[in-house]
Amino acid sequence: MSRYGFVGITINTEITTGIEVQKILTTYSHIIMGRMGIPAVEDGSISVITLIVKTTTDELGALTGKLGRLNGVNVKSGLCKV
Repeated sequence: MSRYGFVGITINTEITTGIEVQKILTTYSHIIMGRMGIPAVEDGSISVITLIVKTTTDELGALTGKLGRLNGVNVKSGLCKV
């Protein structure tokens, strides 16, 4: 059963580039309902991406797992109960 949720992503741009993140997000574009990105927060070393998703628990886990394995990337997510 698909539910709405969010994914918060921070990228330490001193360690990794957003290219790897973008490739993964493109693969999962079918579950992404909305996206907001803020590049170069504060001193330019951190970028932030927030996603609104409609997906299953399994597919969300697959997306966040792939993102979380990238060096310098942190991911938090959640799904609505209803």
